[in-house]
Amino acid sequence: MTHPLPRVLAGNTLLHLEQLISGLPSGVILVDLSGAFLWANYAALAMHGVDRLEDLGSTADEYATRFALSLRNGHRLASREYPVMRVLAGENIPDLIVEVAASGAAEPKWTHHIRDVLLTGDDEDPDCLALVIQDVSEQFEAEERFEAMFQANPAPALILRLADQRFTRVNSGFLEMTGYARTAIVGRSLYDLDILNGAQMLEVAKERLAAGKTIPQMEAELPLPNGHTGLVVVAGQPIEIGDDKCMLFTFTDLEPRRRAENSLRDSEAHFSTLFQMAPVAMALTSPDGHRLIEGNEAFWRLTGYSAAGFVGRAAGDPELWADVHERNTVEQEIERAGGIRNRDVQLLDAKNHPLDCLLSAERMVLRGEQCTLWLFQDISARRSSELELVAAIEAVMKDASWFSRTIMDKLASLKNPHQGEARKQSVELTTRERQVLALICEGLDDKAIAGRLALSGNTVRNHVAGIYAKIGVNRRAAAVAWARDRGLS
Repeated sequence: MTHPLPRVLAGNTLLHLEQLISGLPSGVILVDLSGAFLWANYAALAMHGVDRLEDLGSTADEYATRFALSLRNGHRLASREYPVMRVLAGENIPDLIVEVAASGAAEPKWTHHIRDVLLTGDDEDPDCLALVIQDVSEQFEAEERFEAMFQANPAPALILRLADQRFTRVNSGFLEMTGYARTAIVGRSLYDLDILNGAQMLEVAKERLAAGKTIPQMEAELPLPNGHTGLVVVAGQPIEIGDDKCMLFTFTDLEPRRRAENSLRDSEAHFSTLFQMAPVAMALTSPDGHRLIEGNEAFWRLTGYSAAGFVGRAAGDPELWADVHERNTVEQEIERAGGIRNRDVQLLDAKNHPLDCLLSAERMVLRGEQCTLWLFQDISARRSSELELVAAIEAVMKDASWFSRTIMDKLASLKNPHQGEARKQSVELTTRERQVLALICEGLDDKAIAGRLALSGNTVRNHVAGIYAKIGVNRRAAAVAWARDRGLS
């Protein structure tokens, strides 16, 4: 409840004044110059969570024992620092923001904006003073929520006060992106830190900023503390914080994209140089039908074709492979696994001459497009030398017992590298054929095998011929290699 106005104010004016003040949303407390509390309106009592003047305290000293006041930074005020005490001491206080809690409470419950008014009589001497209080708790709670969200937002952001175009807030995302310290941002003007530097639509941005309107997204070169700039996308959104009209600027860091693009351009230029200078035949084909995109000088020398008659054509036009089925198999393997390594293949040059090559291929992205890189290493000369070596060895050494297992395996693979997989296919041999093949692997000739198995010479020769026909060889050494490759020896 409220109490009658003090008698220092008399007459009908007092009644009217009491009615007026009682209904104000702002709290009003009248204090005698001695420190006694004289009167309080409903709003002032509600702002302290009490119903009667006595609950505030009969004097300023009692008020100080019943309510704890702190500044916004958490500093607890001593009783002599309370606004009412400072006014009673004759100090002219500015508007103050204090947090108020009942004594013993863990946390402040209200936030008050307080100002003082000194009331004088006809002789202009002070009669009493008034404390005018506004409850700004909701406003500051909203600002605290906004501040917490602003700082927690990972998107880099700044807030610019439009009245003086100075930055009032900066979040951690902006500091991390740029390397600035918070003290180097807050308080600086837009002219000191030109966040619109090099903006694509600079004039539009300036007009929108002056009018307090939304600034659309645009790329800009943000000045950095190291003297360089960072490529960003900047946008502005008008907001109000308290009584201040502001512009919220948000940023997207484009530096990683720019570094990646520069690196890609450098790597593609490097690749192009290496591609043309490489001594190994190389070609690039598209994923749609493996159309030839480009070939290097070594490729044209190897195949005998020219770029004019080859580039842009699908695989098989003209046919570069000696075995079309093998080309299809290789293409399917690349589609499935993304590449292939060190595969023996045979090509045909422009004059239809065979070319033995070692092939490696890899799917890749070049200039933003999918393609396949092919590398053909010409091993025709090496293959010819290997075959000549095998023929010479077989001519000198007819008896397979002279060769180790490793040599026999090498000879078989050198003679026919394209049948490596075929050799591993399953072949059905009879029990007697297996016995004969095992003795061949021990180095026995037909006569010795006949004696070991108690067979005639003709029977052994027939078994040997049958084995050769089944496993696809025509020499003892090749039969030994075939058996050892399958663990039959």
